[in-house]
Amino acid sequence: MNKQILRLAIPNIITTITVPLLGMVDVAIVGHLNSEYYIGAIAIGTMIFNLIYWNFGFLRMGTTGFTAQAYGAVDKEEIAQILGRSLFIALSISIVLIALQYPIKTLAFKLIQASESVEKHAIEYFNIVIWGAPAILCLYATKGWFIGMQNAKLPMWIAIQINVVNIVLSFIFVFTLGMKIKGVALGSVLAQYIGLLTTIILWLIHYRKYLQYISIKKIVAWDKMIHFFRLNTDIFLRSLCLIAVFSFIPAEGAKLGDTTLAVNTLLMQFFTLFSYIVDGFAYAGESLIGRYIGSNNQSLVRKAIRYLFIWGSILTVLFTVMYAIFGKHILSIFTNNLHIIQEAQTYYFWVLIVPITGFSAFIWDGILVGATAGKIMRNAIFIATAVFFATYYVLSNTMHNNALWLAFVFFLLLRGVLQGIFSRKLFYQ
Repeated sequence: MNKQILRLAIPNIITTITVPLLGMVDVAIVGHLNSEYYIGAIAIGTMIFNLIYWNFGFLRMGTTGFTAQAYGAVDKEEIAQILGRSLFIALSISIVLIALQYPIKTLAFKLIQASESVEKHAIEYFNIVIWGAPAILCLYATKGWFIGMQNAKLPMWIAIQINVVNIVLSFIFVFTLGMKIKGVALGSVLAQYIGLLTTIILWLIHYRKYLQYISIKKIVAWDKMIHFFRLNTDIFLRSLCLIAVFSFIPAEGAKLGDTTLAVNTLLMQFFTLFSYIVDGFAYAGESLIGRYIGSNNQSLVRKAIRYLFIWGSILTVLFTVMYAIFGKHILSIFTNNLHIIQEAQTYYFWVLIVPITGFSAFIWDGILVGATAGKIMRNAIFIATAVFFATYYVLSNTMHNNALWLAFVFFLLLRGVLQGIFSRKLFYQ
């Protein structure tokens, strides 16, 4: 079982770690432009696109769960239709997002209370990045399909390519051409489309045989669409709650001032790095749990769950120790602004608590996606989100920014605990 998990987890870790590393590079690039406004703008811009794209995370997660179960059942026709159905939905959503970009942008910046300078740069970022929607959403669908097919290596190579291209282009546009935040945005969009082209080529090389099973009529079949959206509605609501929490943190930080916004943005990089590493094992869980359920092997399902949590615990210990020893050095990589580094150290103890309280939620997410058990994810996060906001609003007047981090810790802990409780009947009875 360890070999099975690592065979999927290691490429997935490499794939997922490129995402926060890219975000960290973006922060580091603008962090050396001698103004905290650029850091704040990246935080706001990223928050807006998280709000947009994370809501459509079901294109990745739902596709993985359905594909893995079809793979376990050796249903080649269904495997092909799932990919076609996901891509059809991805392209449809992206067209709507581009068409509605102005009202989306207007509403977003009405809800976010950032300074005029931060908002100006964040709008510049938004106006360019929104055009990457078709590539990003199609990449969600194809990544989910590859993972469901027990193939973690192709998404890894695609992600590496996208992020290397993105970083290179961003450096050229920002430091050579002097485009500042527009350069970071343009580098991101171009890299996504290059990645999508690479994905199409690799799919044709490795999976061309599935073309014979693709049928437009079956892809848009109403009963299949309803089945697809039944699970994905729960995942959508779960993602909406995640977005509400993760968007609230920078938005509330912006109200507390540009320095607090910059500090929270830097500290969240530690959580993001850890979460994407653990997500590598969660993705392995999606593949294996879905496959074993598709082949109706309950003993392997339970064994996989046990081993996934062992690996999650090991990662938690490693990251907590690493952050405790090297925290200040890591902060200095993100920015050379001594004032922001000093202020960040005031809240740094939260960085050490977050991995311990949060890892189980990520592992359970992977398990439940593979089992297509969206209701459990939905119900757990509804309760955890309510506790997050209740905690913050009760304590914010006295604890200020510490209240924000305490509420976040409660949110992570409660998600994992509740998913474990709600899953007992599904896996152990």
